[in-house]
Amino acid sequence: VAARGRNVSVNGVVVPEGQPYLHNGISVTWLGDWVAVASGLGVRVSSDGRQAVTVTVGAELRGGTRGRCG
Repeated sequence: VAARGRNVSVNGVVVPEGQPYLHNGISVTWLGDWVAVASGLGVRVSSDGRQAVTVTVGAELRGGTRGRCG
């Protein structure tokens, strides 16, 4: 997944702004000014395309993450 501002692509395929995407366990959803990318591994990254980014991990990963996620 690559994101630059509000331009998102998955494996080189552009995901049009506002359009949902789901393929091979990766989903892209648009939430107002935010875009969220989630994987089947329980990790979700959301961004406003400017400076704010949040990373959320599922409860099943508690105690099993390192670095930025814990």
